[in-house]
Amino acid sequence: MKCVVLDGYTLNPGDLDWGPLRELTELTVHDRTPPGQTLARSKGAPVIMTNKTVLDRNIIGQLPGLRYIGVLATGYNIVDTGAAAEAGITVTNVPGYGTSSVAQSVFALLLELTNSVALHSRSVQAGGWSASPDFCYWKTTLTELAGLTMGIVGYGAIGRETAEIARAFGMRVLVYDIHGVGGAEFTDLEALLASSDVVSLHCPLTESNTRMINRDSISLMKKSALLINTARGPLVNEQDLADALNRGRIAGAGLDVLTKEPPLSDNPLLRAKNCVITPHISWATGAARERLMHTAVENLRAWISGFPVNVVGAV
Repeated sequence: MKCVVLDGYTLNPGDLDWGPLRELTELTVHDRTPPGQTLARSKGAPVIMTNKTVLDRNIIGQLPGLRYIGVLATGYNIVDTGAAAEAGITVTNVPGYGTSSVAQSVFALLLELTNSVALHSRSVQAGGWSASPDFCYWKTTLTELAGLTMGIVGYGAIGRETAEIARAFGMRVLVYDIHGVGGAEFTDLEALLASSDVVSLHCPLTESNTRMINRDSISLMKKSALLINTARGPLVNEQDLADALNRGRIAGAGLDVLTKEPPLSDNPLLRAKNCVITPHISWATGAARERLMHTAVENLRAWISGFPVNVVGAV
């Protein structure tokens, strides 16, 4: 059975093993697939795996032999699941593999904003400490997390783990979640924005919450507040956030996701004040990628056995 991985590089740039998947299939792995080559590379394969390469209705309609699409991620918006269902194609995803890694990344971004580790390290390496008349110095105000309030928007697995870490730092946790899951101090979004010292986004992207962080919502936040986004870039109006940072309307932002990835060179956040940006790597620890690879293989194995798991959409 032929299997084509359309964009395997981000999952496995060479440090993981495709062997278990190769044992199940006649495997071809492409590091990346330009849009114009997706159809040609997919033809004749009953099994396709994709991370970010789009499989839309047009592509799916031209692949009559396709029977299984394995998404190498949790989000599966790159696949037209309606078209797949109509064609009798099973689509699976990989949920939960990066929970701990993303929650850890939240605090990597937050601690950089509160402790300015990189700034002080560069200063020391440039000779600042050697030239200092004192035993220590700091180049910006340092902020203690204990006693601050973290507002978590979205209380799924990552939101809950982020809350647990925040409490370990001695922070109060407020939660806004449309499903109102128990076990936390829930409030409405406006109250959360107004009360929180740190706002961390963990909700899925929907039509109703696209650009939920905008000029109006930012106006509710404390001037000392920090925004963290490891969820989805389009949750934020990037121009509004850049304007707020540059005006000092809020104190800082830590972002692992942007609306367009890779970003255009004129993205206003790339030059905004006190904005820390990482290149969508919160999911990408070695441990998380190993879990992702293992689950993707087990998803395929289950489908082959006739008992598919982690199915998305309806067939």
